[in-house]
Amino acid sequence: MQLNRRNFGMGLTAIAFAGLARHAYGQIPPAAKSEVFGYGPLLRDPNELIDLPKGFSYRVISRYGNLMDDGFVVPNAGDGMGAFAAGKGKVALVRNHELSPRDMRFGPFTGKVPADIRTYDRMADKDAMPLPGGTSTIIYDLKSGRKEAEYLSLLGTIRNCAGGITPWGSWLTCEENVTKAGDNVGKDHGYVFEVPWAHKGLVDPVPLKAMGRFNHEAACVDPRTGIVYETEDREDGLLYRFLPNAKGELAKGGRLEALAIDGVADSRNWNGTSIKRGDALRCRWIPLDNPEAPDDDLRKRGAKAGATLFARGEGIWWDSGRAPGQGSFYFTCTSGGAVRGGQVFRYAPAANEGTSGESDAPGQISLFYESADLAYFNLGDNLTVMPTGHLMICEDQYTDITDNHLRGITPGGKAYTFAKSRVQTEFAGACFSPDGSTMFVNFYAPTMTLAITGPWGKVRAS
Repeated sequence: MQLNRRNFGMGLTAIAFAGLARHAYGQIPPAAKSEVFGYGPLLRDPNELIDLPKGFSYRVISRYGNLMDDGFVVPNAGDGMGAFAAGKGKVALVRNHELSPRDMRFGPFTGKVPADIRTYDRMADKDAMPLPGGTSTIIYDLKSGRKEAEYLSLLGTIRNCAGGITPWGSWLTCEENVTKAGDNVGKDHGYVFEVPWAHKGLVDPVPLKAMGRFNHEAACVDPRTGIVYETEDREDGLLYRFLPNAKGELAKGGRLEALAIDGVADSRNWNGTSIKRGDALRCRWIPLDNPEAPDDDLRKRGAKAGATLFARGEGIWWDSGRAPGQGSFYFTCTSGGAVRGGQVFRYAPAANEGTSGESDAPGQISLFYESADLAYFNLGDNLTVMPTGHLMICEDQYTDITDNHLRGITPGGKAYTFAKSRVQTEFAGACFSPDGSTMFVNFYAPTMTLAITGPWGKVRAS
């Protein structure tokens, strides 16, 4: 996601119209189409929020400005989100808020802020207010459909865009910003922070600096190895992996590397096809020194050393597969492809991923999907893997009419429309409850978090 397409100073009614750099103002995007049936045609929502297929329904479980249990209000700019089993039929949702220092009035504060509040950073002015970015946590009862608790869980960061769940029960929230100390803030930014779902209240905000300082988007973890894979939201971004010194203990440091696809320096397919759909291509990983990158040059140094370019890497999600040992992950590149409508890649790690033996049988990457027509897929962003094995992808286009969708993609690489927003904003943070019964998703601004239920197993596509 990119800062220049939003201007919070315009007021809530105009937020989603800001920065229409993707499509010229006045251009009408093509009507949504499906390559396969999916869940069927959409039914118009009488409440004018979200159109869904027959049999599906939603609840709004959280809204921007509502009072939370800790006395703060729900911040705006709800973005990436992860769901965790919280016991007794409950789910914990950890939700990002992609707020910058200039967005203070859209943050969680309505009055005086406690002087001793836990925060990573503050404004470098006389008021020294905590920066408004961070995360909030929701505890939701699946059976009753009730929200049981809601509170801030991380504070003082900038533009927490997406992230990823870990096998040990935490959310990795990623800053999509590389502001340096002195630029009206007190500390450097561009880091990943860890938020355990079970921690009540604000966590100790510890930047995981060894994981790299860059324009982060999202992360996922291979449960077998503990390796973390990270996307970078830049037109000339890279795909990274972090090999921790101790599995599950990211604060103990590790090694950062960038992906290089054999024979492919540029995966974006902007000027002819350099990578074809379905081809399984061998990979190697290039070590990167000085991961804190004070000059914001990780991607430039990596590319110079042979790493492959990706077009705005965004959502990333681990898929454990249908059998042990079949795990892989998918990630979106929002502006990739000849029509710049988006790409989805799949990476299958090596059996000896991250060890000296991986060079004998390295990991492989394939272009799983590339939009050839904006009617079928238009600027995919956050994504998750559905219980059926299909992908669910949030569209992130800004035009002069409401036209963002949730798109499914089958295991065979066919796209279909699952939902349409009636709100002039993007979908973000799609994720499923661990039991597979409920999908949660955010409207970005004004923030709303929805719980969607229905016949998930009755998709007519393969």
